[in-house]
Amino acid sequence: MTTFPGSPRLVKGGLVLLEPESGAVLRVIPLQYNPDTITRSLQMQATGESGDRSEALRIKGPAVETFKVDAEIDLTDHLEQPDQHRDATSLGLFPQLAALETILYPPSAKLESNNTLARSGVLEILPVEAPLTLFIWSRNRIVPVRVTEFSVTEDAFDPTLNPIRAKVSLGMRVLSVTDLGFAHRGGSLFMSYLRQKEQFAARTGGQLTQLGVTGIR
Repeated sequence: MTTFPGSPRLVKGGLVLLEPESGAVLRVIPLQYNPDTITRSLQMQATGESGDRSEALRIKGPAVETFKVDAEIDLTDHLEQPDQHRDATSLGLFPQLAALETILYPPSAKLESNNTLARSGVLEILPVEAPLTLFIWSRNRIVPVRVTEFSVTEDAFDPTLNPIRAKVSLGMRVLSVTDLGFAHRGGSLFMSYLRQKEQFAARTGGQLTQLGVTGIR
């Protein structure tokens, strides 16, 4: 199938896993199809809930922002070309689903290493540090996140019961400098995201007359 040569290149949204200290890219997980809808929520972190009037307008930190995305994955077309998509015919969606699911797991090698340390008598074993996960939705939205919700609905299977069509629901919480600090690579990315919001906000504005008033006293 050919496309019109002047048509814009489709940019995909997705997740990127980084090594927190070096920033090396560990894995790129593009979404097969861009979701039609993204649900966002923001909760202000104010100090005024205490009832102290001197605190009513004070903000103690960045808003807590969350994203919810439903992503569809479908290998039906790939199954029609088995020579070009061998994994699709032998494994179905298991690789694509595992790439997303393992974000929520510590590496098996690290679990085994910690178990060995525990059996040798080590009393304090630090929890495993996960890669830094970024949610990327165009160059204007690159945010560090923690996956907080994950569910999969598999609704079609091949003759050997490999899943070939599924919907993945992802809930993500934006990690801010409150979570990571300013020195952390993720904290720096969050600050870039916040500054970009401020730049966008500066591009818009209105007049009091649009609201039916000429002044505020």
